[in-house]
Amino acid sequence: MEATTQIAAQVTELAYALDTFYFLVMGALVMWMAAGFTMLESGLVRARNTAEILTKNVGLYSIASIMYMLCGYTIMYPGAFEGGVFESITTLGSGLLTSSDNTAADVIASGGDTYYSNLSDFFFQVVFVATAMSIVSGAVAERMKLWSFFAFAVVLTGFIYPVQGFWKWGGGFLDAAGFLDFAGSGVVHLCGGAAALAGVLVLGARKGKYGSNGEVNAIPGCNLPLATLGTLILWLGWFGFNGGSELIVSNVGEANAVSLIFVNTNMAAACGLVAALLLSKFWFGKADLTMALNGALAGLVAITAEPLTPAPITASFIGAIGGLLVVLSIVALDKLKIDDPVGAISVHGVVGIWGIIAVCISNSDANILVQLLGVVSIFAWVFITSLIVWMILKKTVGIRVSEQEEDEGVDIAECGLEAYPEFSPTK
Repeated sequence: MEATTQIAAQVTELAYALDTFYFLVMGALVMWMAAGFTMLESGLVRARNTAEILTKNVGLYSIASIMYMLCGYTIMYPGAFEGGVFESITTLGSGLLTSSDNTAADVIASGGDTYYSNLSDFFFQVVFVATAMSIVSGAVAERMKLWSFFAFAVVLTGFIYPVQGFWKWGGGFLDAAGFLDFAGSGVVHLCGGAAALAGVLVLGARKGKYGSNGEVNAIPGCNLPLATLGTLILWLGWFGFNGGSELIVSNVGEANAVSLIFVNTNMAAACGLVAALLLSKFWFGKADLTMALNGALAGLVAITAEPLTPAPITASFIGAIGGLLVVLSIVALDKLKIDDPVGAISVHGVVGIWGIIAVCISNSDANILVQLLGVVSIFAWVFITSLIVWMILKKTVGIRVSEQEEDEGVDIAECGLEAYPEFSPTK
């Protein structure tokens, strides 16, 4: 009997170690998405703005990590801390400022209910909030003051994102209502898209983007190979984004579930890319690479809300619709003179809404009215609070560089260096 108990305890500990390791590796894959966003954005902006976009991305990741440790995590998951939200704010996340974690005795006594490290959960969650902030970076590129952007990052990652994240993943009213968002088409991507839209509306378009007669002037990126590499890095990282959200892999059922999630994620991306490529060929007469890249990302965003319940063919359909929507949205936003250099608002915001709605296609537990409630709640909260923060920054420290600085490039104005100095026209 004692031997049986010992074996059972060892199996429990082994499963805990395996699931924790899986969780950490998936989190590391999501962290690698920061490199994807960095490369994608730096490839789609002009050369004279590259160093600044690189600085923004490494800076926002670090700010997100710090703010989520100090207060974001405990706002989002107050149930894990005695005293709830208020105490989590007033104590600045003191529960995470120590290195304590589950003991072996606690894990064994839980009977399998505790199956991964608390700190692995924090690590996995923090890379998600960084992803949401990365979405904003590309949309406001080429004309925004660096330190104003960082100031906004502090507020979004420390407060705006965690509040709406709590509504779904922390046990808030959206979760109670039955809102379904498996890995964050709404919580992460719509959040980032809404914040980006608010910022772009306050910031205005880049100089020369729109003509006086309503024409739209293309402003090509400086490095499409880099943008393509960034997209492929994001595609790879998304397996951690969606696969890690299953949380467990240590039994046959969960291992099969993770496998299905990986397949569905890949098929949605592939079909999103092909759909966007075909539509661009039909519409513009050319195979537009930038539309294809955004089509792949749109497929990934679309499947993120529910990558587990669809069959691969259904996931392919959901991704393909996302790819079509992103092309239509990018063109429509340009018609409205909403200048988004990388298409982030379309990819993450518009297609994020589609992803939330598409849950109803494959998950019988989904209710379209509840899904729409989630869309409206997340968008309204993030857009309004972001708009307020952007306006405060505009009225105080300012958010836009001068026309001269924009002409010269924000690399020199904000960073004092160039990403490609050997190609500078002044050399």
